[in-house]
Amino acid sequence: MSRFVVSLGGNALGNTPEEQKTLLEHVVIPISALIASGHEVVLVHGNGPQVGMINLAFADSSTTPEMPFPECGAMSQGYIGYHLQNALDNRLRSIGLSRAVATVVTQVVVDAADPRFHQPSKPIGAFYDHETSLKLQDEKGYTMKEDSGRGYRRVVPSPLPVDVVEKAVIHSALKAGHIVICAGGGGIPVIEQNQRYVGVAAVIDKDFASAKIAELIDADTLVILTAVEHVCLHFNTPDEQLLRQVDAETMQRYLDAGHFGQGSMAPKVEACLKFVAQAGKTAVISSLEKAVEAFAFETGTLIKS
Repeated sequence: MSRFVVSLGGNALGNTPEEQKTLLEHVVIPISALIASGHEVVLVHGNGPQVGMINLAFADSSTTPEMPFPECGAMSQGYIGYHLQNALDNRLRSIGLSRAVATVVTQVVVDAADPRFHQPSKPIGAFYDHETSLKLQDEKGYTMKEDSGRGYRRVVPSPLPVDVVEKAVIHSALKAGHIVICAGGGGIPVIEQNQRYVGVAAVIDKDFASAKIAELIDADTLVILTAVEHVCLHFNTPDEQLLRQVDAETMQRYLDAGHFGQGSMAPKVEACLKFVAQAGKTAVISSLEKAVEAFAFETGTLIKS
């Protein structure tokens, strides 16, 4: 039996609550198979589109006050976690497994001095054309950046995770045999201030948060599920090269050489390398459609020390 941390992308969760519920019925099938095989599982999910929609809904309302970003993150953790635990619980019951599934609303500690606070980079919310993005910059003071040829999105600071406030709760739930959903959207970013935790306006990359969770709970394997089956060199060009099994030193060289997009694959690779740096750890990046095979190390990009 192994302990897995599985990271699910927020873009795989749909554009509306109803669409999300439908998609999650399929998402949980490979995860339930992993649980049925006797493995311990912790799930972390993204929330980029969802937290952006929540934030925008409050910003556009003329009757309700704008909601601070940490609270928007907490809201997204709650409703995505509910959909995910509901879908997984229903799936486990349908295959004859009785296991408790719980969502832990998670605060993730970041360093107030992290220079990333001054370099907004994390895309959230909808895509806009160039003209609309300029209007949002002017009217709302947003920082807007082009995102992988798909349009312009708002970007916010993305500090690195340092610790997880609820780590003892996650540990206890795993020891009791439960399945845990935590650090949704990378967790609610908080800083320590006068011996208190204070929420800050930022979004932690959920793959870095997944790697930190995996480190803190002594997971054996980190699996990042995304839109592609393999990490590639020269992605989407005639020279595209699939990476199947790569040692950490070689993957670090590829990362340093700029082979992976900063808004897409680079954070996933960097998060895996942080986790694999711990002795005997393994990380896999693959697609949701190939999750069963990825869990068995039969496909995807396998990174080892």
